[in-house]
Amino acid sequence: MKIINKHQTKKCIAAFIILGMLFMLVGCGMSYKLPYSVNSDTSSFRIVNLEEEALAAVPFAAELCVTEGNVNTSSVDMSNASGAALFDLNSKETIYAKNVHDKLYPASLTKVMTALVALKHGSTDMLLTASSNVTKLESDAQTCGLKEGDQMTLAQALHILLINSANDAAIMVAEGVAGSVEEFAKLMNEEALALGATNTNFVNPHGLSDDNHYTTVYDLYLIMNAAIQYDLFNEIIGMNSYTTVYHNASGDAKEITVNSTNHYLQGEAQAPTGVTVHGGKTGTTNAAGHCLVLISRDTAGNPYISVVLRADSRDDLYTLMSELLTQINN
Repeated sequence: MKIINKHQTKKCIAAFIILGMLFMLVGCGMSYKLPYSVNSDTSSFRIVNLEEEALAAVPFAAELCVTEGNVNTSSVDMSNASGAALFDLNSKETIYAKNVHDKLYPASLTKVMTALVALKHGSTDMLLTASSNVTKLESDAQTCGLKEGDQMTLAQALHILLINSANDAAIMVAEGVAGSVEEFAKLMNEEALALGATNTNFVNPHGLSDDNHYTTVYDLYLIMNAAIQYDLFNEIIGMNSYTTVYHNASGDAKEITVNSTNHYLQGEAQAPTGVTVHGGKTGTTNAAGHCLVLISRDTAGNPYISVVLRADSRDDLYTLMSELLTQINN
């Protein structure tokens, strides 16, 4: 007979209580997932499997990398960034972590969630029509030059959104999928909650600065991890340029070519030996600093997600990211 101590007994009782709650909800015809929280002892994040027990609560993060604090087992120096992390997707290991649960501005890394929500709630062949809102952006905001009445498919808009980080394309996608920026932001926050990204709040689809628009390094990992499950997303983020033809309000064809903002894809930054950068998303605003999230692979093809938030400069951003990527083969 197996003897369990008082600590294990408490674990068992807690797990059975939670399972009972879940069974009651299912019996009522409801579906419920315990939210991720680094601050709660009863969130799915902290439920542990019971050793050698047939009946066990499955942790929310069973298939995820997790960390509650800083992780640095090497000499990596991220002092010029406010937050950073490197996650091994195969081993579910957090290789490096700095301030991963601190709320920070994501800038255009927001567009990873924009693409995820659009792919989940829209169809790639749906035709989008630009409203006058695509021209109502800050004067220095990155745009692709959309005008009211311009039309293109969601697939075309997602290419421009992710490759060129066009903020007018983000507005077009949001309004086309959800009817308005406000309704699309609701979908973004619903998706964030479903992923466990509970330290995140989005108010727009592009990431231009707003005090109430924030996320964390860890939440960006969760979002990126979900986005790469879509083949089209993976295809787009690995492209260094894109050319397409869309139509204006009069039906005239307009050709557009956009180039990636990712310096690794443009050959302006070099990944460490043995590491291949597949792609990712850049972001820059005055409030957010310089930001980057990447999906990379080692020589065996194993995938990693890396994030750097609020680097002091663009040069610092890529220097820090390359330093982080050196840990893949260590």
